[in-house]
Amino acid sequence: MNLRQMEVFHAIMRAGSVTGAARLLNVTQPAVSTVLRHCESQLRVKLFDRTGGRLHPTPEAHAIYPDIANIFQRVETVTRITQDLVGGRLGQITVAATFSAANGPLASAVAEFVSTRPGVRVAIHALPSFQVIDRVARRESDFGLCFAPARDPAIETEELKLSPIAAILPRSHPLARLSVVPIEALAGQEIITYASHTAIGKPVEEAFQHARIELNRRIQVNYSMTAFMLAAQGAGIALVEPQLLGMANTPCLVARPISPRIEVRTLLVLPIGRPPAKTSSKLVELIRSHFARMDETSWMQAIS
Repeated sequence: MNLRQMEVFHAIMRAGSVTGAARLLNVTQPAVSTVLRHCESQLRVKLFDRTGGRLHPTPEAHAIYPDIANIFQRVETVTRITQDLVGGRLGQITVAATFSAANGPLASAVAEFVSTRPGVRVAIHALPSFQVIDRVARRESDFGLCFAPARDPAIETEELKLSPIAAILPRSHPLARLSVVPIEALAGQEIITYASHTAIGKPVEEAFQHARIELNRRIQVNYSMTAFMLAAQGAGIALVEPQLLGMANTPCLVARPISPRIEVRTLLVLPIGRPPAKTSSKLVELIRSHFARMDETSWMQAIS
């Protein structure tokens, strides 16, 4: 399947018809039909069923479409970069980050950064850690911020912050009277936290196993802000990173450290062998500075 055939197939899948594909590609309808016919003949696979003048993708077409769509997403990325260069813009920095980093230290660092660089655009993508790693490894982002561990031969990492996971619970909860919640006190409690394979869910589960306590994961989340909202509704105790609790507008909640301490590491992720460009290096320096300013004691007191 050559690139032209992929282009025609991709257009038909998007448009749903030969006519629509021809319009997308700015070619004639017979030209699209010819390429499709040759493609199916060469592959010896039927890609579309033709009924009532419409094309319906076969299971084989659905099987190959995600990979082909991925190719054209990358083509669009190259096109955007080329247009930026031709247009004489000073550049764009693309950052992938976990939700807590994107809405915390990264947001404040970017705000400071763009205030003195009106010609630079910044694109921020808030994603789960594994997608952050993938974006940077594929060089679709200049750098990323994620939770450890981050294992991929195409990236290198730098630890920015070691932070505690806290118990987020209503002020009216009996455990809220404690300054530190012993992990034994969480036995039998309904817990809201991340999946066991994630950077936050795994250390939580390991801490319970080490204490020989069953973890009653009542609700599984992939964003801490969701866990805050659930805890505020009385659905359980959230065991997540608490940095954004102050933004959640939930005065009914408090954060309490857990003993023994459960920690999560925030990493700066870079493509291996590719140092940041001069402009993005300035943003990275600011991000390091903003993470360094995060004071655990102050934010714990602020939301207690």
